[in-house]
Amino acid sequence: MAKIQGSFVALATPYRRGQVDLAAVRDLVDFHLRSGTDGICPVATTGESPVLTTDEKAEVIRTVVKMARGKMVIAPGTGTNSTATSIESTRMARDLGADAALIVTPYYNKPTQEGIYRHFQAIAKAVPLPQILYNVPSRTGVHMTPETIARLFHIKEVAAVKEASGSLDQVTEIRNLCDIAVLSGEDSLTYPILCLGGKGVISVAANVVPKPIARMCAAALKGDFRKAQKIHLSHYSLFKALFIETNPIPVKTALKMMGKIREEFRLPLSPMTPRNAAALRRVLKAYRLV
Repeated sequence: MAKIQGSFVALATPYRRGQVDLAAVRDLVDFHLRSGTDGICPVATTGESPVLTTDEKAEVIRTVVKMARGKMVIAPGTGTNSTATSIESTRMARDLGADAALIVTPYYNKPTQEGIYRHFQAIAKAVPLPQILYNVPSRTGVHMTPETIARLFHIKEVAAVKEASGSLDQVTEIRNLCDIAVLSGEDSLTYPILCLGGKGVISVAANVVPKPIARMCAAALKGDFRKAQKIHLSHYSLFKALFIETNPIPVKTALKMMGKIREEFRLPLSPMTPRNAAALRRVLKAYRLV
């Protein structure tokens, strides 16, 4: 089973004239290979998975696998609000060479905790691939309880959980119930989660500052929490700036300002307001990223 710990980047999906820009994807992957990133999660929330076709997702995964297999853990986003579709997507990721799958709780349907359990159980039974559960109630409308996470941890394919509930109580309760690897799903909470025994982060900020995020996680995992805290505190304003509008709008705008991708979105996402873009640029300048 792939080692699910350290700094994982929730990779943004670049476009060029409305099409997925695979050349830019390769450049971004190379950026992370050179920066010490431990894992990469393409075609997930930050990668605008809801607006990518199945073929586009396959092309992005194939591109990432070709460049990074054996060098980073590759865990594409494969979850949807349909169990059958999630099985198909997870099987595709496995067949393309992914090491694991990042699977979000079913959104909009609002299943019960039993429904959530059976959803992940069915995927694990159909596709023997390590799973990273993804709990992000602000986007999905459903919360996965610590008890459900602990219950799912008895399934051998379930390796980790990405916790984006915003609650340190949630993380504490999970840690009290089971030994699942907890990954932060919010950059501003990564350090506190590492202090609670978390194993890393699936990071938006790592798109723009991969080295510091990797160093913070590595330091904490070695027990050097003073060094990890210093990195966290010094980058906190950047973490917050990358969420002044809906993710991934700010991070894609930041990558454009850094000269790494074009500033293109697919509806219903739209460009940042000029005021927020100016505020983001000021923060990036403060970090000497532009």
